[in-house]
Amino acid sequence: MPTAVLTDRERTAVQAYLRLLHTVRAAFDVPPGSRRPPVVPPAVLAEAEAALTAAGLKGNEERFFELLRQADAAH
Repeated sequence: MPTAVLTDRERTAVQAYLRLLHTVRAAFDVPPGSRRPPVVPPAVLAEAEAALTAAGLKGNEERFFELLRQADAAH
């Protein structure tokens, strides 16, 4: 499968998504029995939303996840 070169906006969207993913994982990584609810800072969600919109990927999940697969394969 050929690897596409990401535009700066696409790369920014992928990076914002990865930060969001790591933040969500950390929020849910609590000790068993903890009563602390998972919290994802709104700024992290807003950053990902803005980056997806700027890259023209908002609402185009199929293209976005294809970019993620390509970025993962490149590393």
